[in-house]
Amino acid sequence: MQDFLLSHYDWLRALHIIAVIAFMAGMLYLPRLFVYHAQAVKGGEVSETLKIMERRLMHAIINPASIVMVLLGGLMVWANPDLMKMGWMHAKLGLLFVMFGCHGAFSKWRKQFNQDKNERSHVFYRVWNEVPTVLMIAIVIFVIIKPF
Repeated sequence: MQDFLLSHYDWLRALHIIAVIAFMAGMLYLPRLFVYHAQAVKGGEVSETLKIMERRLMHAIINPASIVMVLLGGLMVWANPDLMKMGWMHAKLGLLFVMFGCHGAFSKWRKQFNQDKNERSHVFYRVWNEVPTVLMIAIVIFVIIKPF
């Protein structure tokens, strides 16, 4: 199986990158929706529209993309276990766990908005809107530059 994966490694990598792009698109957009939602009147038309948009973004894009991303990343490591001997990979995976922590927080906050139980301001979500961007920049630098 490992030989098969190695012979198709470029396909694994290409599909992994596509999944990462889809995941990140959602992770960058969802907190922006939270900014607008925090400013909307609870139960109003805008709030109800944002609930639908947030749910669809999480369930149709972010969650499936994260599953595909992790599956393909795991297959790439299985095909090339030497990756786990590299410091940059450990740093990348550490930041990925932080990103998944954000994903969990975003999921929780989406449910709070869905139940009209949000108590946080739009400023709170503006700050959180930047966290996935900072993590993404660091992850890309580790993967491309391989500083250690």
